[in-house]
Amino acid sequence: MLIDRIYDEDLAQASYFIGCQRLGEAIVVDARRDVDPYLELAAANGMKITAVTETHIHADYLSGTRELAAATDAQIYVSGEGGTDWQYGFEGARLYDGDAITIGNLTIKALHTPGHTPEHLSYLVTDGAFTDQAGYLLSGDFVFAGDLGRPDLLDEAAGGMDTRFEGARQMFASLRDKFLTLPDYVQVHPGHGAGSACGKALGAIPSSTVGYERLYAWWGPYLAANDEQGFINELLDGQPEAHAYFARMKHQNRQGPAVLGPREPLAELPAADVASRLETRNATFVDTRSVPEVHSGTVPGALHIPAAGKTASFGAWAVNPESEDSRPLILLAADQERAHEIRNSLVRVGIDDVAGFVTSLEGLPQEAPATISATELDSFDAAMLLDVRARTEHAAGNIPGSHQLHGGRVLWNLEQLPAEGRIVAYCASGMRSSIVGNALRNAGYDVVELEGAYPAWAAAHAS
Repeated sequence: MLIDRIYDEDLAQASYFIGCQRLGEAIVVDARRDVDPYLELAAANGMKITAVTETHIHADYLSGTRELAAATDAQIYVSGEGGTDWQYGFEGARLYDGDAITIGNLTIKALHTPGHTPEHLSYLVTDGAFTDQAGYLLSGDFVFAGDLGRPDLLDEAAGGMDTRFEGARQMFASLRDKFLTLPDYVQVHPGHGAGSACGKALGAIPSSTVGYERLYAWWGPYLAANDEQGFINELLDGQPEAHAYFARMKHQNRQGPAVLGPREPLAELPAADVASRLETRNATFVDTRSVPEVHSGTVPGALHIPAAGKTASFGAWAVNPESEDSRPLILLAADQERAHEIRNSLVRVGIDDVAGFVTSLEGLPQEAPATISATELDSFDAAMLLDVRARTEHAAGNIPGSHQLHGGRVLWNLEQLPAEGRIVAYCASGMRSSIVGNALRNAGYDVVELEGAYPAWAAAHAS
């Protein structure tokens, strides 16, 4: 048996390639939408991908299940659990608790493990060449290393009303009746790692075991004492804010993401053509450089989506492809290879319309985004001080009078912003406020960024 983890550092998301070396066939679980890594892995191992499946209807990225099936002619398997409100809207074989997929010597058995979502499946993998006992659990967003999937995302991102409490109860039952009945030696391979918003304290290690989680995870004592209410209280306390784009992901993943198919290489565009398209508002420019570089001068109205780090996450903060004002993107990238990497990151969150790239700002209009120093802020007449950090960061220390609104939610909550006047935006380092500031300028708001971010203000006002 071959089991390989394909990990996206940006979204802290893991997918799995599981192959039977005897039969030369493989299944992929929780594929992302740019599918080349799976095709390359299959080719390198002389295998054909014959099945694709996923653990649940994802909220943090756009599923590649349909994309990979279209590229390989593989059979799609998805959950049939969760009731009528949680049925997939595209074709594929439905899996229910106890159902199994067989690939050569391998058996992939579905376990219904609701809690994070009502339809959630985990997969027990048995290598029949060695044993008839399962040795691996692909736990999706059910059990992470040291943590559990959050049960409140349906309230936060899918329009639910107090579903978190039932989800937490289901999580308790799934742990008691499914996870803790497995042998301690079973290896646990989760769908996310540290940095994901699908839990509040995910571990950075790639895998764990049932026995280790039973003994050392925070929830172990609650299960041992059968303390359901204590478990629910602890699970729901302190969950991070969900990004607004999660609602779009839920809807698209349930209905079935559009299949991209083979994509043409991105073209490098002449500066004159780019300038013309920007002037007529037939494109949106995306500056992918660092904050200092953007502050030195960028294209007026440009979005800032840093290429170093969380390109997909930050891209989904700044771009809503379902907006009536959505336009094709033109990327600033070092070369075509880097432009393709950025495009691949963006398609993982459903931002598909990229028209091309340029390698410099030469020949394009430029201006420096407005900034203000911490000392100047004291006498500045601002319509709003906008803190785009998380609630927990704001609570730990903030500029008096500031309004906290998570950066991943700003463009979807414009009613909280003043219609007129200057907005001063800040965060902890300047990156998030630059992303939000440029997105708001593109939307017509007058935004000034705080130089040195919150630490500069705190230092200037230290007693």
